Amino acid sequence: MDEVLNIIKNDPWLEPFQQAITGRHQHAVEKEKELAGKKTLSDFASGYLYFGLHHTDKGWIFREWAPNATEIYLIGDFNGWQEQPRYKMKRLKNSGNWEINLPEKAMKHGDLYKLKVYWEGGCGERIPAWARRVVQDDQTKIFSAQVWNPEKPYKFKKKVFAPNVAPLMIYECHIGMAQDAEKVGTYNEFRENVLPRIAKDGYNCIQIMAIQEHPYYGSFGYHVSSFFAPSSRFGTPEELKQLIDTAHQMGIAVIMDIVHSHAVKNEVEGLGNFAGDPCQYFYQGDRREHPAWDSLCFDYGKNEVMHFLLSNCKYWLEEFRFDGFRFDGVTSMLYYSHGLGEAFCNYSDYFNGHQDDNAICYLTLANKLIHQVNPRAITIAEEVSGMPGLAAPYNDGGFGFDYRMAMNIPDYWIKIIKERRDEDWKPSSLFWEVTNRRNDEKTISYCESHDQALVGDKTIIFRLIDADMYWHFKKGDENGVAERGIALHKMIRLLTASTINGGYLNFMGNEFGHPEWIDFPREGNGWSYKYARRQWNLVDNKDLCYHYLGDFDEAMIHLIRSVKNIQKSDVVEIWHNDGDQILAYRRKDLIFVFNFNPTRSFTDYGFLVPRGEYKVVLNTDNKAFGGYGFSDDTISHFTCADPLYEKDKKEWLKLYVPARSAVVLKRQK
Repeated sequence: MDEVLNIIKNDPWLEPFQQAITGRHQHAVEKEKELAGKKTLSDFASGYLYFGLHHTDKGWIFREWAPNATEIYLIGDFNGWQEQPRYKMKRLKNSGNWEINLPEKAMKHGDLYKLKVYWEGGCGERIPAWARRVVQDDQTKIFSAQVWNPEKPYKFKKKVFAPNVAPLMIYECHIGMAQDAEKVGTYNEFRENVLPRIAKDGYNCIQIMAIQEHPYYGSFGYHVSSFFAPSSRFGTPEELKQLIDTAHQMGIAVIMDIVHSHAVKNEVEGLGNFAGDPCQYFYQGDRREHPAWDSLCFDYGKNEVMHFLLSNCKYWLEEFRFDGFRFDGVTSMLYYSHGLGEAFCNYSDYFNGHQDDNAICYLTLANKLIHQVNPRAITIAEEVSGMPGLAAPYNDGGFGFDYRMAMNIPDYWIKIIKERRDEDWKPSSLFWEVTNRRNDEKTISYCESHDQALVGDKTIIFRLIDADMYWHFKKGDENGVAERGIALHKMIRLLTASTINGGYLNFMGNEFGHPEWIDFPREGNGWSYKYARRQWNLVDNKDLCYHYLGDFDEAMIHLIRSVKNIQKSDVVEIWHNDGDQILAYRRKDLIFVFNFNPTRSFTDYGFLVPRGEYKVVLNTDNKAFGGYGFSDDTISHFTCADPLYEKDKKEWLKLYVPARSAVVLKRQK
């Protein structure tokens, strides 16, 4: 087990917990053998090819796992929603599985159907757990499964896609709220109207939220009912496939926000009480319900549940050609407490026996499976506790995620914007926060995601400018508050994006300072879509200041991507002075200089850098980005020799650094 200890070799502070780390890894090794035997995990995780409804040469076959059921009928449009002997399922011997074979004419594409499930002491209508298509009636609002067997299934034009994600620049998005109109947007509208924007901006990956079917639109997709069904409110499965195929043709990877941390409580639409057993898929007793999310917690200790969830991962990769997943709510999965009320102050908090070994095993095997199915797949953990080894390789004793979310960074930006005067921003603290991470784990850095945009919270631009955005965001009419917000919005993003060690993430619209919050239609707002959309007209209007931020973001993303594997290069601090509020650092041939001072500009401010000629490649103070244009960015800057540093081959680079601005210079070959 020497290789298991690699994460300990990389971090000696983990040595006291070697037994726990080795034990959790061995648990995954043994569970894989138990599940897959002599086959691969990928072979095991093919339940979607067996369960659910399938069209065959002989007609139709349908299977369901329902160990507590006593009788099951298929009911639907094809039999007037009545129980009929012809549509009665048979229980397979020595298993909890049920099966029915039907002739070709028994049902057709588009038919709605459900299961009528009987158990000791009760019965109920249920949507099949493995249903691939679920739709809601516009009038009754009732959900039903739908037979999906189109005459012309979508054929992917891009046969093989190898994403160029070094570095990974993620555009987090939501299909339904991706349009100007006050309505639910569609896969087609996103493909036609938003994908071209993303490609132009330079992002090489989209992370789509709320794909798995969910009964309540306002849940943001987090209360999932049908795990194998792409949400029909956005369109058809074929249209989702076309969206992904088009993104691939543009060189954009597509990952989905996958929810395996919990499930909606609903019984008719979901898995809450599938066949008279409330714990068929979920934990027993107090662990069944999530105390904060009003949802149900999967029992990762059941092999059938492991089969269901692992098959779900493979299904989205194979059927829709997603390039990976951002796993939601990982912290909730890891701990019996779901991480609620815990501080996680030292390493012992991660290995104190309060961890769910079954969930840890599931996540480890899920990562192994995903990369077995697609070695180029991308997996990201949304995890707030800081669990060591999360994004370390499986063979090193880690969980195997490719990246973990740097959730400290947005929290930090919010904190200093709320609590500190501009004069008290300390560059040394800023730099430490954006570079503080484990050496052996890659992270996704971000200033704000959808979390910071939800109603009850505020985006960075709204925290900086607030109501003045309504009155002073027209060009020529900016006041001091708006000018400050525009300047800091760019500087915050540049500092965060330029110090990545893995990737960078932005939520849809935040790149141009989308105003206001996200609030999905609900009873409390009169079921309004006013705040569940993106107002692209604002950034397209050249008379408004939004395009300054959007244009800067595009220039920044393209600059970072222009440096091959910048995320693997060292972030070398050159200088910081908290009194002056100046920060400078280097990555390869790029020099980044920040002046967070709100009032003081500096002339001939010197930095020791490798000797040579430097040219400005990005400046937040450029007039094209809403700045003052105080510097002449067309001139070359040459270093000045100093005998004291001749041995280090370093010389003085002296710059004019305007207040509240940042500049990036590139050393010329």
